[in-house]
Amino acid sequence: MAKNARYCVQYRRRREGKTNYRKRKALVVSGKPRLVVRGTLKNVLAQIVVAKPQGDEVLVSAHSRELKNYGWKAPRGNLPAAYLTGLLCGFKAKAKGVNEAILDIGLHTPSKGARVFAALKGVLDSGLEVPYGEEKLPDEKRIKGEHIAHYAKTLSANTEKYMSTFSKYLESKVSPESLPEHFAEVKKALVSAFKSGGKHVGS
Repeated sequence: MAKNARYCVQYRRRREGKTNYRKRKALVVSGKPRLVVRGTLKNVLAQIVVAKPQGDEVLVSAHSRELKNYGWKAPRGNLPAAYLTGLLCGFKAKAKGVNEAILDIGLHTPSKGARVFAALKGVLDSGLEVPYGEEKLPDEKRIKGEHIAHYAKTLSANTEKYMSTFSKYLESKVSPESLPEHFAEVKKALVSAFKSGGKHVGS
């Protein structure tokens, strides 16, 4: 509620918790394309976006649903899937002549090892230049899904809980214990697909 005549109502998107205009201004003033990473429980989206007077323009977009084109069968909302989505986004960006970007995580808290930083690691590994803090990136073991495989092994004796926890993996006919190997195969397929002139599945 307004308390005096100088009270100013916040912009609608700020009131809705969608945009921090102070951070957005700093990103736009940088003059660099923005690496926008967003996630839901089931998917991850990574985009390269540039600000234009008429609104944002998406140059490149990669969705975790696209990973199935490279053989991914595991759930698409986990850390390994976030990394692969970032890698895919980076390769697409490089193929379009984009060589650098600045990370835009929106209103998310920059927690160490979060999916947004797994996606960032994928983008970095594609060869795109993005300023970052090394301490925020998840370690290689978590990116490969070794923590998921280890947890699956600890639950193997409890069949009911194992079936409940990893039902999505089992439905897709991929065992959670073999997730690191599955990750390596999909990453190899993705890298190979972009080796020749930036061509990829579905292009």
